[in-house]
Amino acid sequence: MRDENISNGPLYEKLMAYGASGYYGFHMPGHKQHMGGTGIPYQIDITEIEGFDDLHHPQKNGILVQAQERAARLYKADETHFLINGSTAGVLSAISGCTRSEGQILLARNSHRSAYHAAGLRNLQIWYIYPQFLEELWINGGILSEDVEKSLAEHREIQAVFITSPTYEGICLNVRAIAETCHKYGVPLIVDQAHGAHFPFSSYFPEDALTAGADVVIQSVHKTLPALTQTALLHMQGELVDRERLHYYLSVYQSSSPSYVLMASIDNCMEQMEQQGQTLFAAYTKRLENFRDSCGKLKRLKLVGKEIIGRAGIWDFDNSRLVIYAQKNEISGYELSRRLLMQYRLQMEMATNLYVTGISSVSDREEDFWQLNHALYELEYSLDTDKRTKRIDQSGDGRNYELSKTTSALPLGMALEQEKEWLGVSQCQNRICGAYLYLYPPGIPLVAPGEILTEQICSILKTSVAAGHRLHGLDSNGRIAVLKESSF
Repeated sequence: MRDENISNGPLYEKLMAYGASGYYGFHMPGHKQHMGGTGIPYQIDITEIEGFDDLHHPQKNGILVQAQERAARLYKADETHFLINGSTAGVLSAISGCTRSEGQILLARNSHRSAYHAAGLRNLQIWYIYPQFLEELWINGGILSEDVEKSLAEHREIQAVFITSPTYEGICLNVRAIAETCHKYGVPLIVDQAHGAHFPFSSYFPEDALTAGADVVIQSVHKTLPALTQTALLHMQGELVDRERLHYYLSVYQSSSPSYVLMASIDNCMEQMEQQGQTLFAAYTKRLENFRDSCGKLKRLKLVGKEIIGRAGIWDFDNSRLVIYAQKNEISGYELSRRLLMQYRLQMEMATNLYVTGISSVSDREEDFWQLNHALYELEYSLDTDKRTKRIDQSGDGRNYELSKTTSALPLGMALEQEKEWLGVSQCQNRICGAYLYLYPPGIPLVAPGEILTEQICSILKTSVAAGHRLHGLDSNGRIAVLKESSF
């Protein structure tokens, strides 16, 4: 993105210039740069002083205890904790608190990298469970409860189950069925619901994981609600979780100097939802549904909804997630995203070879939806008239491929400690990977340490590198860390 009115720094000035530039974001954070105030709030940036409690050692009836209890009431949790290191801190804490060192975990293969980091830090043996693949959309779908049951029956030493719902594309699992399965085996269910903090505030959205029976739920407040980036919540309920252990790990993975600005942002958001949530969400869901209806006449572009992803009643779909395809593959998601940005000043959350993804929130106004709607219809018309538009390759990229079963030569934690060498992508086939390789967003590893770099994986990596994608895990020369064959 280039704009003559946006400076090159310092950072504060560049941010202020961007905020005033007229670009609009269908991406996180959920406050959309207007709901909750502007500027840097230096006046309220304090430390743990008298009368302001301590996040890691909150006092009975203290201000932070009261704030977290309000959030717990709002989400109907047994207890809720503020996270000022994002959902990542919650995922690390939850997995660490629910497992023992060198224990076992059942992990959805489409989990965020923070879950893999937790497993590596705890030296856990990972049993993977794989999502279904939606061929008509070329994306990974949800986890099935029967697959969870099969794994738990086969591996009786599993100490926790970790899943993600909703996915980055808005696919929601049948958490209720999965929770019932986990509890049948006496195993706690941890749900990464980072993108679903808004679910409890309207029946228009899928059932939230807490209501569905999950034991630990992590939600990013900042992703879909009006709160500052890096703010999140961790909820607990039931008797299967050792809460004292989890409390301990919350203190390990969060800063010992928690930001009062971020905590105030969470509390302000909770107060807003408590007092105005019903009214705000009634208006928002009406705007959102009107937008979806207005996109119904698009012929060459398509806004995905429940009618496709919610097939056969297996999964649900979060209609606040805006996943837009070119139906006849006449334009790539990357080009569609570029045109939305350059021609209409609309910044989307993510683009892949096949589609673009936008995040809507309660902060989006009617004029914001109208602007996107207008842009889509104009761009669709341009597909009819632009002879340069070509059919795209539907083989996808590093975000659009089926998560096939991987082979681990070494446990993740052990692989991280081995001696490594760096090789070009074309030289890595059948070697053991020594690092995480992933595209961000969404931050799901294409390959994890200890896994064999198969021909399929190497092909995906080559495609991503050739397309100029920012593949995290490569060194500055574009090489991959592999284990030295003499090191294990």
